[in-house]
Amino acid sequence: MAEAPLIALRGVTKVFGTGAAAVRALAGIDLDVGGGEFVAIMGPSGSGKSTAMNILGLLDTPSSGAYYFKSVDVARLDRTRRALIRRRYFGFVFQGFNLLPRTSAVENVELPLTYRGIPVRERRRLALAALARVGLAQRAAHTSAELSGGQQQRVAIARAIVTEPAVLLADEPTGNLDTATSRDIMDLLVRLNREQGITVVMVTHEPDMAVYARRVIRFLDGRIESDTLAEAAA
Repeated sequence: MAEAPLIALRGVTKVFGTGAAAVRALAGIDLDVGGGEFVAIMGPSGSGKSTAMNILGLLDTPSSGAYYFKSVDVARLDRTRRALIRRRYFGFVFQGFNLLPRTSAVENVELPLTYRGIPVRERRRLALAALARVGLAQRAAHTSAELSGGQQQRVAIARAIVTEPAVLLADEPTGNLDTATSRDIMDLLVRLNREQGITVVMVTHEPDMAVYARRVIRFLDGRIESDTLAEAAA
C-alpha cells in the first residue's frame, strides 16, 4: 500500500471578498508533497502561489476543499490546534528576514524555543547548535545590524530549523540577496533537505533558484499550470 503524502491539498479554493468584489485566488488545487521533497513553486504575481503557501503553513484556511497534513484534515481544526501543529511541524523563512534588529543572532534563533517554554540553558544550547548547522556559530553574539544580508538569512534559517521542523516553508528566501549569496543560501537549503531530510517548499520568481529544487510547480490564475521534475524544467 502506497505511503500517504506528508501534504495533500484536495480541491482547495480560496476566495477573498464577496459578491462583485470577490477574488478567487485559488480555483481548485490538488497537490501532493511527499516527506523529504524539495519543491519550488513559481508563477506571476496574482497566480495564487503565495496564497497556497499561506494555506500550507496554516497561516490561512481554504474557502473550500481539504488540506491533509500527516493524513489529518488540518483545515477543519480550530485556530488553537492549527497553531500547535504549525509550531511543532513547520519552520518559516521569509524574504525580509524578520529578525529583531538590536538582538543577537543566538537570541533571535531562541525565539521559537521561548514560545515553547524551553528552559534558558537548553534553548541556548539548541540555538547555538542551529547556528552551527548554518555556518554562523562564530557570529552568535552579533546583532542583525552587524551581519550581512546573507548572514541574516542564515540566522533566519537557523531560527526556522531550531525546533526540528518536518517542513521548511521559504517565501522568496533569496529575493533580497545578490547572486553569489543567493547561491550560498540555496546550497544550504539543499543540504538541509538532503542530509537532514527536511521537506522544503519554496516560493520563488527566479528560475535560477528554482533549479535547485527537485520539482517545480507553476501556478497560473489560481490553478496549477505544470508540475515537473526540476531537470525537465531547467
